[in-house]
Amino acid sequence: MPGSDHDFGKNIIPSIIDAYHVYAYPFRDPETQNQAYWRDVGTLDAYWEANMELISVLPQLDLYDQQWPIYTHQLQSPPAKFVFDYPGKRGEAIDSMVSAGCIISGASIKRSLIFSNCKIHSYSTIEESLILPECVIMEHCTIRGAIIDRGSVIPEGMEIGVDLDADRARGFRVTEGGHTLVTPGMLKQKLHHTR
Repeated sequence: MPGSDHDFGKNIIPSIIDAYHVYAYPFRDPETQNQAYWRDVGTLDAYWEANMELISVLPQLDLYDQQWPIYTHQLQSPPAKFVFDYPGKRGEAIDSMVSAGCIISGASIKRSLIFSNCKIHSYSTIEESLILPECVIMEHCTIRGAIIDRGSVIPEGMEIGVDLDADRARGFRVTEGGHTLVTPGMLKQKLHHTR
C-alpha cells in the first residue's frame, strides 16, 4: 500500500483491526508469568542493540541456557583462533562473542560480536560493533559502533564509526543512533558467494 513502511505494529495490524477479528496473546513465561523475551529488530539501531544485549554479563536471552536450547543449523567450522601476543599486536577479545571459524590475528576486539568465518588482521581495533559472517578486516583498521555486512572486506587503514560525517561522505549509512552500516556494495565489492 502506498505510504506504508510495511511494519506490523505501525501499518499492517492497525489497518486490519476494523476489517478482521484480531486477537492478542499474552506473551509471558507460563511458569513465572514474567514478560517473555521479545525484541523488535525492525531498525538497524534495534538490531544492533539486540545483538549487544547478548554480550552483557546476564543477558535476558542467554544463549548458554541449557534449559532453553536454541536449535539451528550451524556450519561445521574450526574453533575461533587468537594469534600473536605482542604489545600493540595481540589477538584478543574482551566482553565479546567470537564465532567458530574466526581468526583474530593481532587485533583487539572489545564489546563486539564477530560472526562466523571472519578474519581480523593485525593492529586493527573493533569496538561495540557487529561483524557479520565471512568479513575480512585488513590491518590498521578502526571500527566503532558499526554493523559490517556479510562478506565485506574492509581495506587496510580504514576508519569506520570514528567520524560519522566521513562515513556518510563515503556512502555508508549512518543511523539515527549513530551506528554505521557498511555493505559490500557500499565498498564497490561484489559478494561472490554465501554459504
